[in-house]
Amino acid sequence: MSDYEKMLDLCMERLPKECREGSRFCIPRAEVLIQGARTIFLNFYDVSGALRRDPKHLLKFFLKELATSYEEKDKKVIFQGRFPGNLMDKKIEIYVKNYVICPNCCKPDTKLVKIDRIDFLKCEACGSKQVVKKMK
Repeated sequence: MSDYEKMLDLCMERLPKECREGSRFCIPRAEVLIQGARTIFLNFYDVSGALRRDPKHLLKFFLKELATSYEEKDKKVIFQGRFPGNLMDKKIEIYVKNYVICPNCCKPDTKLVKIDRIDFLKCEACGSKQVVKKMK
């Protein structure tokens, strides 16, 4: 075995397992604080940035899914109602499945494109274009 292969094996042993086995895209988790009858989504803009989506589109999705109203204060989104963190995480997963991950190659390298009142999910990795479900 060459010196290069020995060094490579040594480096692979020292890498953390989650770095070796994980994908480059991780679904972000919601940081939620419940105060009375309100739910404060503390990292809403960080989540939309990690998903590479317009915060307005993500907010519209949450408002439809939770059937509630909101207000913004200091880069935080405050929803009317009590919504636990695990529910918000499930909603993020649904959003990622429908509006972020490419259905053909399963990669997150997509963008939303609107052509003649129809929304498409265009994959920058494989080039496919899929019609996405319209939010009513």
